[in-house]
Amino acid sequence: MSETKKETPGKREFNRIRNRKAILGAARECFRERGYDNSTIRDIVRRTGLAAGTFYNYFSSKQDIFAALLTDFLARLNHNLTENRQAAGSADEFIYSAYFALFKATASDPLVYELAHHNDRAIRELFGSDILGLTMVSLEEDVKGAVEQGLLPDLDQEYLCAAFFGVGYELSLRLAHRAHSNPDEAEAEARKATLFATNLFLNGLRLDPLFRNGAPSPTITE
Repeated sequence: MSETKKETPGKREFNRIRNRKAILGAARECFRERGYDNSTIRDIVRRTGLAAGTFYNYFSSKQDIFAALLTDFLARLNHNLTENRQAAGSADEFIYSAYFALFKATASDPLVYELAHHNDRAIRELFGSDILGLTMVSLEEDVKGAVEQGLLPDLDQEYLCAAFFGVGYELSLRLAHRAHSNPDEAEAEARKATLFATNLFLNGLRLDPLFRNGAPSPTITE
């Protein structure tokens, strides 16, 4: 009898994890096929095989599911972003690792990024910021640290972060579309986007080897 009692909490926890995973998986399928706005809790529950009442033991609304999906995505992303950027030993490594962490996360979970992009208002209500601010929440501190270490030039940090944000935001959206259309090439697309963004950030549009090797740029006059 005592052995059975010891096993019960473990089994309960296993069922809890399994049911939550089933609900989130069903929600992903519904959101992908029908769109977030057109999906209902009933649609989601039907795909799980669970009783309708079971759903409310885990989530109180469709918005709660969206928040759970996004929270998991952001937790993984921000951990990887900070870990990779802080390990960088040069400007090239700092920029490359930041973009690769973002693009790899987007390519592996394009649905969440697309949902977030198209539901900015809901995200602001849930988290107090849009997907752009959330995905790069730690960037300002890392940029400041990189400038202090001499990895990045001492430029206007507000503009510098805004430039990071803009390139990362738009390229991630395009990448999410490509990853959705061709999942087998998702990681390759993430690397392609990372190289493009890094080159663009470091060299502007002057990707000719002549300019990469330090040739003087033309004078810009106003």
